[in-house]
Formats: sequence, structure tokens, C-alpha cells
Amino acid sequence: MSDHLLMSCATGSRATAETIATALVAGRFAACVQIVPIESIYRWQGAVQREAEHLLQIKTTAARADEVERCIKALHPYELPEITSITLRGGSAEYLAWIDEAVATESTPGR
Repeated sequence: MSDHLLMSCATGSRATAETIATALVAGRFAACVQIVPIESIYRWQGAVQREAEHLLQIKTTAARADEVERCIKALHPYELPEITSITLRGGSAEYLAWIDEAVATESTPGR
């Protein structure tokens, strides 16, 4: 099983998306975060809602997933932010190695 994840989180504004993305990459919790404008239709508090949002696609490792979640929760204004992850089953070996290097802590041996 792969140690690499694609995590996602939707935000209500571009500014919030940029703040979270920058914190994740600067903190070495994520190698890359892409921000994509989307429209979400969802059920919340018993009613169907429709909102323009910004989706963060977060490339990280399973070892950093808890830190990604804590960072999002600390910066996100939603009562219940979307925080999901998908395990990557494959990909370019060079790209996956870059993710590992980008999220490595300075105390990680061999980095």
C-alpha cells in the first residue's frame, strides 16, 4: 500500500484557500496544494445548499495526514470542514519521491 495521499478540503473563499495552502506547504505538511474553483451542492442542517467554493487538492504522505488535518481545522472558518483523503495506488516514482522529500522533517534520517 502506498504511503502517499491526495487529501481534499473545500473553502468558501479564495483567500481562505490560499491561507490554508500556504500554511500546509510552508509547514512541510504538504508538497503541493492546488486550488480549483468549484460549485458545491450539499445537504447541511436539513436543507440543500449551493455554494461557490474553492477545492484544495493536497499532496502529502500518510505520516503527515494528522498534521494536515490539524492545520486545516486551525485555519478553516467552517463549523465542519471537509477533510478527506484518497490513498494513491501509483504514480511516477520520481514525483512520489519528490512528495517524500518536500514533506520530510529536518530530523528525518537520510534526507
